[in-house]
Amino acid sequence: MTIWRPDPTLLKRPAYLSLAEQFARAIHDGQLPNATRLPTHRKLAYELGLSVQTVSRAYEELIRRGLISGEIGRGSFVQTVRREVEPPYLPERLGELIDLSILKPVCEPMHLDRLKQALTWLGDHLPSSSGLSFRPNVVFPRHRAIAVDWLKVCGITASPQNISLTNGATAAMTVALMSVAPPGSSVATEAIGHHTLVPLASYLGFNLHGLPIDGDGIIPDALDEACRVSDIRAVFIQPSVINPTATLMSETRRAALVEVARKHDIAIIESDVLGPLVSDRPAPIACMAPERTLYLTSFTKITVPGLRIGYLLAPDRYAAAVANRHLVSNWMATPIIAEIASKWVTDGTAMELVNWQRNALRRRQVIVAEILGGSRVRTHPNALHLWLPLSEHHTEEGFVAQARLQGVAIAPGASFRTSDAPWQPAVRVSLGSTTEAELRTGLGVVARLLLGKPEYLLLAI
Repeated sequence: MTIWRPDPTLLKRPAYLSLAEQFARAIHDGQLPNATRLPTHRKLAYELGLSVQTVSRAYEELIRRGLISGEIGRGSFVQTVRREVEPPYLPERLGELIDLSILKPVCEPMHLDRLKQALTWLGDHLPSSSGLSFRPNVVFPRHRAIAVDWLKVCGITASPQNISLTNGATAAMTVALMSVAPPGSSVATEAIGHHTLVPLASYLGFNLHGLPIDGDGIIPDALDEACRVSDIRAVFIQPSVINPTATLMSETRRAALVEVARKHDIAIIESDVLGPLVSDRPAPIACMAPERTLYLTSFTKITVPGLRIGYLLAPDRYAAAVANRHLVSNWMATPIIAEIASKWVTDGTAMELVNWQRNALRRRQVIVAEILGGSRVRTHPNALHLWLPLSEHHTEEGFVAQARLQGVAIAPGASFRTSDAPWQPAVRVSLGSTTEAELRTGLGVVARLLLGKPEYLLLAI
């Protein structure tokens, strides 16, 4: 049987990515079955008239996607069964691409300067407890008191005894889930939700129920029904525009979800990682149902990515469980980073950077309106991203692949699915991950693809 080979006449710049797309489509279509041995880098380069380096980069891209595996001494083989869930963003930024796939705040040299200044200050003011102690209760009492002040800025009155410092929102989310959802139980969430929830459910042993959403978030009747028929222990929600669809949940909807949670006595895990950045948000759900809400917020998305620290507020009924799960999974947050966060909260730097970020995002939203104003864009003035539903003429995989071929990385909407319900293809486009000039160029590519002929978009990854 003749083994499939790429067509050199279809190669476009960058050649390595175009070559990888041809292989990906052949694997997807079954032309290259599982365990097929691929040509050596040198042989394929000779056949296609490419450099060995180009072929090597194409194979590396396929390995990154989990489509092939490289075995030293044996060669490269098709691997159609993925071992792990693939993240929606690029693990490494490739030089040729404008990366609009990863969610991050707008950053300029000023942000790095602020971190450098904080580290210089820390060299003269580092307490011995933060540098030498293993005991969280020795290191963090002062930081918990400062966290109370920050949570007030977020709209919440809290006691320091109920606050855990974590290494960012992901650690807080994991600890919260471990604390309320034992193995075998179930957690409800948005049908289009946090991309790490699906693998977390697998790792921690709970069942994930993706529930229908509308323009206001999770539908309360759907949560009520899920609680009635399943062993739902908690609902995980992102009510303030960090969710993929950039939805700002209304106060009325928040109250309705609280009513359902109380009816069935389930916990609420509220992820509010944008905190005070969202200027027009209603009060956090933790204010409406403090007795059952585990509230988490952090600094990485609203100040600088390197400030990987967050706060997890737990009600009394879960406080001991949270403390114990945090000890066994993380021990404690990094004290040196906590020192910087506490300094910035105290001296006003944190809120100054939040206000700066809000203004920067508003400028970028003007660019979005200018370039994609006629499209069905879902976003918010303070959102770090936009959600773009695709028409029936576009495939999600093809749209993302064509954007990559034109030098722009965006996140496929399917990466955020938590349900097998009928799906409208969509993509998430990050707004803060690059310069305004690159953002303008990247959005221009997206706009042209929306207007392009569908037959050019039907590429499968």
